[in-house]
Amino acid sequence: MSPSGSDTFTHHLHNNEDGDANIHTYKILHSGSPVSPLYKTRPNQLTTTTRSSTSSGSGPNIGLVTGPQHSNDHSGELSGSADSPFTGFGPAYGAGLVSWSGPNCGLGSGSGSGSGLVSGSNTNGGLSSGSGSGGISSTGSVCGGGSIRSGHARSGSTGTPNAVGNICPTGRGLKLGMTMPCRSTRSDVLGSGGVNYGHGSIIGSNNNIVKQSSKCNDDDPEELKRLGNESYMKGNYAEALGLYNKAIAISPGNATLHCNKAVSLIGLKNLPQALKECKEAVRLDPGYQRARRRLGSLFLSLGLVENARKHLTVPGMQVDPIEMQKLQTVEMHILKCSNARRIHDWESILREIDAAVASGADSSPQLFACRAEALLNLHRLDDASLSLSNVTKFEAPTAPYSQLKFLGMLCEAYLLVVRAQIELAHGRFDNAVTAAEKAAETDPRNREVSVLLKNMRLVARAHSRGNDLFKSERFTEACSAYGEGLKIYPSNSILYCNRAACWYKLGSWETSVDDCDQARQIQANYSKALLRRAASYSKLERWAEAVTDYDVLKKEIPYDNEIAEKWSLVLLLEQFRAAVSSPIATVVHFKEASDTKCKQVSQFLFTLCSRYPSMSFLKVDVNESQAIANSENIKIVPTVKIYRSGNRVKEMVCPSPEALESSVRHYSV
Repeated sequence: MSPSGSDTFTHHLHNNEDGDANIHTYKILHSGSPVSPLYKTRPNQLTTTTRSSTSSGSGPNIGLVTGPQHSNDHSGELSGSADSPFTGFGPAYGAGLVSWSGPNCGLGSGSGSGSGLVSGSNTNGGLSSGSGSGGISSTGSVCGGGSIRSGHARSGSTGTPNAVGNICPTGRGLKLGMTMPCRSTRSDVLGSGGVNYGHGSIIGSNNNIVKQSSKCNDDDPEELKRLGNESYMKGNYAEALGLYNKAIAISPGNATLHCNKAVSLIGLKNLPQALKECKEAVRLDPGYQRARRRLGSLFLSLGLVENARKHLTVPGMQVDPIEMQKLQTVEMHILKCSNARRIHDWESILREIDAAVASGADSSPQLFACRAEALLNLHRLDDASLSLSNVTKFEAPTAPYSQLKFLGMLCEAYLLVVRAQIELAHGRFDNAVTAAEKAAETDPRNREVSVLLKNMRLVARAHSRGNDLFKSERFTEACSAYGEGLKIYPSNSILYCNRAACWYKLGSWETSVDDCDQARQIQANYSKALLRRAASYSKLERWAEAVTDYDVLKKEIPYDNEIAEKWSLVLLLEQFRAAVSSPIATVVHFKEASDTKCKQVSQFLFTLCSRYPSMSFLKVDVNESQAIANSENIKIVPTVKIYRSGNRVKEMVCPSPEALESSVRHYSV
């Protein structure tokens, strides 16, 4: 009686056709349930800066916010933080004092445990006294406390609505007796805050925060400005922007409105438009120092050092040493970055870019694009794509700024150069050419851009020609076409993978594996290259490597039925190859369950199992294990093959019992 289909690959049969127990038997191998125990023996897995807009200044020498030091009245302006690019400069700038003006206003100073002075309007025009809060904390709550002492009187502009008070940081009181710089009357002035890009607070209030008027006069730019200031202080930057836009539409020549609009745009992360508004404020009022400082600080944040220096070192304007130190540090790191790029030292570029960003150039699209270029050349395509996706397109607002340069080429052209390289690495050849063409249009005189465009066109042409030849089954010529592209861009994983497909079709599986390896070195998670390498390994009968690749693919693409099916077949072939790789001779009977001759050979092999216990005996059903039958080129059944150390040493088709036993006896020694 022949063994039933439930016999397993790993279990010996314990009964012969006569029912005798415990004699040496042989095993069955096929692709159904009989091989399931082997699956269990193999592991199934492969181990492979924005802060609150209402915080206060944090530097020493806290003083009264006085605004720009020129004669124009920029009432209601937004001031920056003491440590941000958009703060006031000099020892008089900072937080710690809230002031406002009103009809017949006096000034009161607060004392307490933590905050600075609070001054308020006094409708009686006299000095106020009494107990109360010392200031407003950075969260808007009352900080500090104590008696209100007398202060000096200050004139104010009449008819100006009260605005919200400034922010007083806890623990930073105003030193009494400090000299305050004189300034002209300002209504609704936005004071110094502690957040980058001039996120200040509105100076001016009664004892409590004034509620926004329910009625807004859309024809009064001052009222719109006041409401915009209040919205900005609450962090409603979009609402503030809308109010400033309405005010500018009525009073387009008001420099303060443009400057305040710039700060709200910064809050909305729209630095290019903020740059435009600061420039307009400076154009309207060349002596507007706060707008000029903001403009310089914006340029520094964008990594444009020369332009930043131009506005931070204006003759007659006090130079802020902190800003100048930041500028010099950023300039040094960008210079080192440029030198490293010239010699293709991509690791150094990453270090210098990180240092430049930490030093103040934290919103530079060019630096982020440069990081993407470095990551791409370090074969970290996913990281490069992510870095480039974070780049906001730098739209030069006016003609003078359209000529800004970075690393020797126009800013916009450099962004397009990096984009072209990343598009090419992803195999989007047409997109790469388009980006290179736009870069050449933007900076037509730049030699690097011109060379890039020429090379992009050549590579795209080679790729297209290779694809056409492959479709025409002219695989040798297709290999040459892809090779031409690789001569220009030797680190393009797509071209390597396509050429590997040609080698596979030509039967050069070792070469196909080599090209797949190159593609995976450049793009580590390139699944198509891994799939082609697994197929080439299968052709080379390197089953273990093929199974390993399919294991990885199953994890990367878990719901792909085709990959799962190929994995199962290759795993079965690996098991068969492992079974016949023993130095002990292995007899394999290839059979069909319904064939009479196969049944006879099976019965005789049971007998031989007991006579030659030193040998291994296997059965393979060719219908259930077609992959094994095909790999062993089985055309007729029954066929018996004898293997030793993975090599076939004997093959017999429809053998007689005598010939079968003679061969088994010979190889049992």
